[in-house]
This record gives sequence, structure tokens and C-alpha cells, in this order.
Amino acid sequence: MVILAEDVARVREATDVVRLISATVALRKAGRRWQGLCPFHNEKTPSFSVNAEEGLYYCFGCGASGDAITFVRETEGLDFAAGVEVLAARAGITLRYDDKGEAAQSGRRKKLVEVVAAAVEWYHERLLRHADAGAARGYLRSRGIDGEQVRAFKLGWAPRDWDALSRALRQQVPPAALVDAGLAYRNKRDGLNDTFRARVLFPVFDVRGDPVGFGGRILPGDDERAGPKYKNTPESPLYVKSRLLYGLNWAKDAVVRARDGEGEVIVCEGYTDVIGLRGAGWPHAVATCGTALTEDHVKILSRFTKRILLAFDADAAGAAAAERIYHWESSHGLDVFVAELPEGADPDDLARRAPEELRQKLEEPRSFLDYRIDRALEGVEGATAQGRVRFADAALAALDEHPSEIVRDRYLVTVADRCKLDPDLLRPTVERYRAARGRRASGGGGPSGARSDEPADPSIAEQVLLLRVHAPAEVPGWMTARLFESDIERRIFTALARGASLRDLQDAAGDEAAASVARLAVCEPPQNADAVIGQFVYNAATRRIAALAREARRSGDAALGRRLAETQLARDELLASDWSPAAAERLAGLLDGPSGGAEGAEEAPEAEDLSGAMESLR
Repeated sequence: MVILAEDVARVREATDVVRLISATVALRKAGRRWQGLCPFHNEKTPSFSVNAEEGLYYCFGCGASGDAITFVRETEGLDFAAGVEVLAARAGITLRYDDKGEAAQSGRRKKLVEVVAAAVEWYHERLLRHADAGAARGYLRSRGIDGEQVRAFKLGWAPRDWDALSRALRQQVPPAALVDAGLAYRNKRDGLNDTFRARVLFPVFDVRGDPVGFGGRILPGDDERAGPKYKNTPESPLYVKSRLLYGLNWAKDAVVRARDGEGEVIVCEGYTDVIGLRGAGWPHAVATCGTALTEDHVKILSRFTKRILLAFDADAAGAAAAERIYHWESSHGLDVFVAELPEGADPDDLARRAPEELRQKLEEPRSFLDYRIDRALEGVEGATAQGRVRFADAALAALDEHPSEIVRDRYLVTVADRCKLDPDLLRPTVERYRAARGRRASGGGGPSGARSDEPADPSIAEQVLLLRVHAPAEVPGWMTARLFESDIERRIFTALARGASLRDLQDAAGDEAAASVARLAVCEPPQNADAVIGQFVYNAATRRIAALAREARRSGDAALGRRLAETQLARDELLASDWSPAAAERLAGLLDGPSGGAEGAEEAPEAEDLSGAMESLR
């Protein structure tokens, strides 16, 4: 039986989350929130925080997060319905049930899987046998994908017609089911248009092997008339991209057996990477489906292995949210490595033209921290003395992201050695970064201040989001989501700008976004908005400068060199101005654009309304 959604909402509203948690955890008031020892892991210093107004909790030690229902479920070992029933009894609420809901939902899923399966077969046959798929077959051959692989992965072809699939399946599939499965949409005349047209299709299966959607690629030369290069099934009851990994249904057994039974998964960005690696003898490869790697992905993978090897394009791996990856390593007991692929190369490309080089890269990966520092120090060998200091500063900024003081101290010596500097000369820089974190945790932005002993230590990006929540008038209109490095933070910023509350976001978000929202709910808002915004834009510029420098060295493009110099000058002016709002706006103007924030990251969502922004968080 399924509890009616409005009754679940009534239970949440009626539950005092502080009173509930206080029965298990001794809480004390700390500013706007409540604080205590986490009930989910052993600790001596309180890192567990509760926001009474939003009804959310977050642990800065282990990452546990949620609302009253989540707390009851986790502490008493209950499923969702039982957790709601416990809280309803305490609040004196009589629950109503939809007796048919559970069976209906299960039956609906089965029917949608059947619809997608029918589409997989129709598109596959179209690719294999129809004349209009000739160019698609030629493209796949050019990528080294033969007929055996086409059949094994059930690749397909969506013709150019507006409604070819809808017409082909209309005798066996109701129009509403095609829409619900993400295979078609209603046009202005209330007819059906196919979601995919003129694209090579890669069917996506869930971990059980059920078909749930597609990824579609246009053919070379069709860029202008066919839209973006890659297109995915829209979010549907079956297709939730933050929880899907292409190829895991085929790879899961190999993931467990990899590295002589120790286990390993290779995470790529593209469908053809998975096919190419599997054909080259690396069957334990998977790919994200048009999104960044999320905590939901990590949770799924951690059921099979504790070793994750990122085989993204080099810049994309370097632009990953470092603090998030370190959190995953800690909270899920993982080891994350990076395969250092050549600039501009991907696993599929190397599998075809340089298989031995690919083998070497995959068998000798770098730890994530090693990789970050290597990228920061790229080019230091030929630098001047002043240049070596700048390289060291960039490396220490990357090093500062790591949560372990022991690790940071050990790597400081490595940075000093590579930059040919005395380690003692670099320690004041390390202390400056530490002090800056302390000032951010206490809400200050000036040059003085000591580290706060509060568990909440929001990053500069999180402080901007907190300003958006608590003091929206302090966030200037020129601030755009593209300036954020994290995909989740970009989407949260967009939803908040559309008028959503933290409670709204918590209810709508997927697991990873919900954890980020809960963390925001228990963080204190900053006091110095100009300093926060200035540092935020400064950090975005630093990432952009590093990317421009790499591209300028690789291409020798003089225009890139001028752009690099202009951005560096504007960044230095912002720092010298003590975070002047005018200087921050000038610098942000240079950064605005698809690559102005996180290099290699997915573009900020362009939702036109609140519902679209909320949908993007699922």
C-alpha cells in the first residue's frame, strides 16, 4: 500500500525535527542551528547539525543527511512507509492509503520497459537493414565499431522523419505511453513528434538489464540542423541520468573480477568509450549518461568495487569537484584514480590507434590528488623564479582541498621540491589558506580572524548559495550559474534564483543534490557579501586562467594568449581592490560563457521556470 503524498507532507510539517532528534542526540543551540554528536558514526567533536526551520539535518563528518522521515528510517531500520507511520502516530495524524498504488506503479514500470524495448528493436532493425541508415553504418565503421558490436550493444538509427517511430509503434503502443517513456512529445497540433531524429542511438539499460532510454549522436556534418551533438532521453519514470551508468549491466561481473579479484571500474564519458574499451579487453568500463559523476553513481558502483578509475578527457577529469571526490573516498571507503590520457584523446580513440599506450595509462593511473597537483605544476620546469612561486601557489591551492592535514603536509614537500623552493617558504601560504577557511566558516571575509571551531565550513561557492537563500538582494544580477564549478551547485543556484526554498529543493532533489541542500540548511550565512562574491569570482577566474594557459601552450594561439593576459590582469585588479564589486563584475564579464566556470563541465541549466529548474535536480 502507498501512503497518499499529501499525508506524507502533513507528517513532515507536523514533526518537530529538533525534538525528534533530541530523543537520540543531545543537541545544543549554535547560532541559527542545533548541534550534537552524530548518531551515525563515532566522533568526539560534534559535527552533526540540525536546521529547525527547514526540518533538515547534515553531518559534516560522515555526510549523513535528510529530514525527519529519513532520521527515523536510519535510526530504527524502517522502510519509508513504516517511518512515516511512526511519525504519524506521534503527531496524531491518520494516514490514508492508495491500496492499488503500489501494484499500479510496478505494472506501469513494466509497461514502460516494454515500450522502450519495442523502440530498441525498431531502431536496431532500422540501422541494420534500411537504406536511410547507410551513413550511420559508415560512421560506426569509421569509429571502429563492427557489425558484431552493433548487435551486441543493440545500436540503432533514428530516421530524419518527424514521427517515424510513433507511426511504426502506434498499433501496439498508446501515444501516452510513448510520451511517458520519453520517446515522443506532443507538438502544437497535439500530434506526436519523435524525441530522436537523424541520430545514431545507443540504448541505455539499467543495472538489471532493462532498457530505459537512449543516448543519440548526430552524424558528422549535421551539427547545425540537428541540434547538439549528443541528446539523451528526457527524465522519465525509467530514465534518471544521475542514477544510470551506461554499460553497467554488461560490466558488473567484470568489475568485481578486475585486477585479479580486487575489483575496479573504469568510468568514461562516452558510449563509444565503453564499446571501444570492451573491444580492447577492458570489459569493466561504464559511462555517465550526459551528466557529471554523481554520488548516486558512486553509491551504485561501491556495491561492486571500492576502486574507481576516471578515464575522462584530461581537462574534464581535472575540473571535477575535488572536495566532492575526497568526500566520496572518505564516506564510501573508495580509492579514486585518474588515467592521464593525452590532451584531446579519449579511451575509444586510444583503443583504436594506440592500444599499448592506453594499456599503460590504465595500468599506471595516478591518485586523484597526484593528478590535481601535476596539472597545477604543468610547465614549472621551464619557469622563472617568480613563475615557480606562482606555480607553487596554484599547487598549494589544489592541495588545500584535501581534508587530511597529514596528507597536505607530506605533499607540501613534494611541491617545494618540484618548484625548487624551500618548504619553509611555502608554509606561510598553507597557513594563509587554512586561515581563509577559518574566516569563511565564521562568516568573515577580511584579512584577520581565526579558525572557527564550528563544524560548518562552507566553501566560497556554498557561501554564494547561502547569500542567495538568506540575502538575495546581496547577490548581483550579473552573477550567473556558469561561474560555479560544480554541476549540482549550478543547478541549485538556478532553482533558488527561480524562487525555490531549501525545503522545496530537498523534496525535489535526487540523493546528491538533497545532501548538498541539507548541508546548506545547517550552514551559517556569511556576513561580508562583497568579500564572498569577490573571492568566488576570483576562484572562477583562477580555474579559467589555468585552462587558457594549457590551451595557449598547446595551440600557440596568440589570441588565447591575449585573452589569458587580460583575464590575469582583471583577476589581479580584483584582489588588489579588496574585493571591489565593480572589479568583480568586470572580471565576471570576461568569464561569462559556456566555459567561463568549470572547464569540461556540463553547461548551466537554462530552465525557463521553477518547475524546469527543480526537475534538473532530480
